[in-house]
Amino acid sequence: MRKFLYCAVAIALAAGIGFSIGPTAEAGKNKALKLGTEAPVADIELKATDGKLHTLASVQGKMGTLIIFSCNSCPWAVKWESRVASIGNEYQDKGFGVIVINSNDPERASEDGFDEMVARAKTLAYEFPYVADSTSRVARAFGASRTPEVFLFNANGKLAYHGAIDDNPSDANAVEAAYLKDALNALISGKAILTTETKALGCGIKYSSDS
Repeated sequence: MRKFLYCAVAIALAAGIGFSIGPTAEAGKNKALKLGTEAPVADIELKATDGKLHTLASVQGKMGTLIIFSCNSCPWAVKWESRVASIGNEYQDKGFGVIVINSNDPERASEDGFDEMVARAKTLAYEFPYVADSTSRVARAFGASRTPEVFLFNANGKLAYHGAIDDNPSDANAVEAAYLKDALNALISGKAILTTETKALGCGIKYSSDS
């Protein structure tokens, strides 16, 4: 893991990408959800790119629920977005509820406007909701600070895994630790998740000032 962090920092510096592995100044006062807790604000309606409204409660799956905070504008999110699409589509078919949440303020990142989200969801062939958290209220309630950042809940609605998708944002073929897929497969098989928490790597969420 330490080697991965050093490599990730080096990649970021070489690419001129803003990078931090600690809390951002805008991470909010709330800390990230603790393992074993339930998803907060599960009844807030969020508009998806297909025009429908969804709540976290409405997308729950019988095997569990995968919630990923992501966006269009962050280079780190872009590096992982094809894997997000593949994993989300695959595991939704296996009984997991899946939702990707964009909590960035489009006034601060124009690429995260709703029309741009619609286009991105179509390009990536998302078969699950990609929703706008226009006030950033959901991100704040989760204590989410990064894009991308994963929160995976088990069938009982308890947080079972939190953190990164895997250990190599730049090369899907060079992944050595597939944290999210390993956690999903563990829930399917009824086994313990070996790595329950990792450091979410990416850009800081650009919170809305409306919340």
